[in-house]
Amino acid sequence: MKIAFIGAGRMAEALISRLPKNFQVIAADVDQKRLSTLVRKYGLRAVAGNQAAFSAGDVVILAVKPQQMAAVAAELKTADFRRRPKIIVSIAAGVPLRWLGKQLPGQLIVRAMPNNPCLVGAGITALAKGKRVAPGQLNVVNKIFKAVGEVVELPEKMLDAVTGLSGSGPAYVYWMIEGLVAGGVAAGLPQQLAKKLAVETVIGAAVTAKQTAHSLTDLRMMVASPGGTTVEGLLVMEKYQTAQGLAAAVKAAAQKAAAISSRFK
Repeated sequence: MKIAFIGAGRMAEALISRLPKNFQVIAADVDQKRLSTLVRKYGLRAVAGNQAAFSAGDVVILAVKPQQMAAVAAELKTADFRRRPKIIVSIAAGVPLRWLGKQLPGQLIVRAMPNNPCLVGAGITALAKGKRVAPGQLNVVNKIFKAVGEVVELPEKMLDAVTGLSGSGPAYVYWMIEGLVAGGVAAGLPQQLAKKLAVETVIGAAVTAKQTAHSLTDLRMMVASPGGTTVEGLLVMEKYQTAQGLAAAVKAAAQKAAAISSRFK
């Protein structure tokens, strides 16, 4: 199967680097130097222009930013749609299936919301399919994104919330790690040791939350012995409303995704 990437940025490279060997990869990008780098690293086939990539692929990944989508769609409108429909996957936040369907009539369209940890194969991607997409066709898309982490399938109406949580969430976690590192340094640890301890602590806590049946509250209380050091820290976090801030950040990012969607009529 031939998979074509329109846009060859970091997320495209994350997918390209881990795709099963039975996929043939084609890519187009305005940055020819970037394309040359990917050809050298992965042996993919670079083509001149988005229409050439569209024509070459059985699956076409629209790996462009939302603000670029209108221009890309306008260019593809003049492509030959008379042949067998292609599976079109958009990873642009906030661009709705309805709009994509109008721009690319007759095509099999799926929206995907991957996240930053896909860069190291530890991401999670949410998929929402258009009405014409059959289970077998969605399975193809599922297989592509499973190469870079976990996959969930859900209704499109949930994608704005997904964007706010798992799409934007890694940035919030990185900021939390920065805070842990800063606290460790302030308490007397060298920078690199503080970073190692902070990163491994976050990884360990996440794996524990994933692999045990305990609720998050139960896990927190296991660490927070009455009168102990953790309780002292949690009191400070309550003072600064850390949990409320995270919840508000997710909501704000989801609302921004919805606002982007509203621009595509």
